[in-house]
Amino acid sequence: MDTLQETATALQQEWGLTVPEILSEEEILKMLEARVVVLIDRGAESFFQLMYRLDISEKKLHGVMHEADVAMQIARLIYDRQVKKIETRKQYKADRANTDPALEW
Repeated sequence: MDTLQETATALQQEWGLTVPEILSEEEILKMLEARVVVLIDRGAESFFQLMYRLDISEKKLHGVMHEADVAMQIARLIYDRQVKKIETRKQYKADRANTDPALEW
């Protein structure tokens, strides 16, 4: 499974998005943007708690809060963070697979 599909699957599970089988990064971002608008409308406190749980950098988040397309910018931060998590998991699995069994306890 490629990173785009893994990201879509993870976002579908975590965000309740309905993701089509054939998709693009742009389509995922548009779906996330719509979800972000709903979350912001529900209240700042719960929104910021969610961003914290997702490990979205507060500095980056505040950096986009005054942009004209703030929801899309936040969607991009969420998407990028999800991609990073997937890449880190893949790297961790690869590192573990390449570990010399003689060095393991």
